Amino acid sequence: MSGRTGPPHGPAFTPHDAELRAAARHVARRRFLTVTAAAAALAFTTNLPARGAFAAPRLDTARLADDPFTLGVASGDPLPDSVLLWTRLAPVPFAPDGGLGQQRVEVSWEVALDEYFAVVVQRGTALALPEYGHSVRVDVRGLAPGSRYHYRFRTGAWISPAGRTRTAPPDGDDTSSLRLAAVACQAYHDGYYTAHRHLAQEDVDVVFHLGDYLYEYAVDSAGGARGYTDVVLPDVFNRETTTLTDYRMRYSLYKSDPDLRDVHAAHPFVVTWDDHETENNYAGAADENGSDPAQFLARRAAAYRAYWENQPLRADQLPQGPDAQLFRRLHWGTLAQFDLLDTRQYRSDQAYGDTSHVPGPESDDPARTLTGDAQERWLLDGWGASTALWNVMPQQVCFSQRRMDLNAEAKVSMDAWDGYRASRGRLVAGAKAAGVGNWLVLTGDVHVAYAFDIKDDFDDPGSATLGTELTCSSVASGRDGSARPANWDTYMRANPHLRFYDGRRGYVRVELGRETARADYRVVPVVTTPGAAVSTAASFVTEAGSPGLTPV
Repeated sequence: MSGRTGPPHGPAFTPHDAELRAAARHVARRRFLTVTAAAAALAFTTNLPARGAFAAPRLDTARLADDPFTLGVASGDPLPDSVLLWTRLAPVPFAPDGGLGQQRVEVSWEVALDEYFAVVVQRGTALALPEYGHSVRVDVRGLAPGSRYHYRFRTGAWISPAGRTRTAPPDGDDTSSLRLAAVACQAYHDGYYTAHRHLAQEDVDVVFHLGDYLYEYAVDSAGGARGYTDVVLPDVFNRETTTLTDYRMRYSLYKSDPDLRDVHAAHPFVVTWDDHETENNYAGAADENGSDPAQFLARRAAAYRAYWENQPLRADQLPQGPDAQLFRRLHWGTLAQFDLLDTRQYRSDQAYGDTSHVPGPESDDPARTLTGDAQERWLLDGWGASTALWNVMPQQVCFSQRRMDLNAEAKVSMDAWDGYRASRGRLVAGAKAAGVGNWLVLTGDVHVAYAFDIKDDFDDPGSATLGTELTCSSVASGRDGSARPANWDTYMRANPHLRFYDGRRGYVRVELGRETARADYRVVPVVTTPGAAVSTAASFVTEAGSPGLTPV
C-alpha cells in the first residue's frame, strides 16, 4: 500500500494543551488524575525528545531471565517498499512496567525471504524505551514491491515468534486481485477469539481492524464469559481503564490471548480505532458521563498513547497529547485506494442524549459533523484525485440508513451516520461529484454482520445504488450470537437496501478483482467456549461499474 498522507511530525503545541494543563490542576478530583497521570498528560503536550525527560539506563540483555516477547509480534500499513514491524517487550506482562522498570533495551530485528531465515535481506537494531511502554517499531525500507517476507526480533538469548508480512504492489501496477479481511470488536470478557484463530489460517493479504480492539470495562478474575477455571487474572484488571498504566496493562491482557497473537503474526494489519479504546461512545472531547472535558482529554491522551504503543503504526500516527491523526490513505497498485477514517476524535456530540431517536432538527443540523472539516475535505479531495478501480472506505459505524422500527418516522441510532445525516449527505454528494464508481465501505461497531446497498436516497428504494457497505460483525463482543436476532424481521422489512443480516460472531473476507468484488461472511456459532468451527453464512458479489450486491 502506498501514498501515505499525514501531518508533519509533532506540532509544537497541540490544540488541547490548555485543557490538559487545566486537568493537571485537578489531580485530586478523579482516580485517573493521580499526580503521575497528570504529569504524564503534561509531558505528552511538551513534545519531549524521543528518549524522554531522562536518560534511562540500558539493560544488560544477557541478564534477561524470562521471555520478553510474551505479547507477540505484528506488522502493518504495507507500502510498495516498506512495512512497519512491531513488538513490545514484557517479560512480566501483567506488571505495570512489564517487568523491565525504567531501563532501555536493545533489540535486533531481521527480515528474510524464507521462514527459516536462511536468506536475510535486512537486519538492524532498535531501542525499546520505557517512555513508550517498551514497544519497538521498525519502518523497514528498501523492500521489493509485491513480495512476501518473514520477520523476527531478538534480545539477549531470546528470539521472538516469527511473523509473516508483505509489501504492496508497485505504484501504478495493474495488479489483478487483493484478498482482505475486516474484523472489529473483540471484548476479551465476552468470549474467546475463535474468529482470529480461523482468520490466521486464511489466505489473505491484509487485515483491516475497524475498532474496539480494546474495551475499557472491568475484567474479573475468571475472564468474564470465558469462565476460566485454570487461570486467575489479577485484580488490577477488575476496574475500568483510565490511566496510561491501566491502558497499557489492558493491552497486555488482550495480547496474552494466543489467537490474537497468531493472527497478528500471520498477516499485516491496518488499524483504526472506535470508541472503546478510550471510552464508550465518546465524541471529541465529550465522554458519555458529561465529565469536565479537560479531565476527559487527559484520559484520552493516555488512551491514544497506549493505542499507538501497542499497534503496528508509524511515527506519523504518534499522538501529541490527546490529538493524533489516525486517518490516512493507502493504495494497492491501481486496484484499490483505502481511505481510513477516524469517526470519534473530531465528531460533534451525539444528538438527543445519544438515545435511539427519530431524526429531527438537533441531529440534522448542517453544522454537525462525524469526521471534522479537515478530514472531510481530505476524503473528498482524495476521491477527486483517485485513479483506483475500487475506492474502499474502512471506518467504524454504520454508514447506511438503519431504521429500527416499522413506523413511518422510524428511530435510528444517534451514534452512527444516521445521527449525522448532513455529514453523510456531503460524502454522498462528494462521491457522486468525484465519479467514484466502485465505492466499498467497510464497517465495524455493531456486533452483527450486515450487507447494504448504499442508496442515493435511502428513503426511495428505487433510487440509484452508489456503492456497497459490508459490516463485519464482532470477534467476541456480544458473546454468543444467533443467525437471526430478535429484530431480524423488523430490520429486513424496514430497510429494503439491507441485503443480509446475521448476528453470529466472525469476520468478512473480501476479494477485490478487476471485474468483481466478492464478500464471504465467515461466522462461528459460539465464543463463550473455545474451539468452534467456522463456516460461510453468505456470499455476495458486486460488479465493477455496476454497484449493488448479488448473492452467490
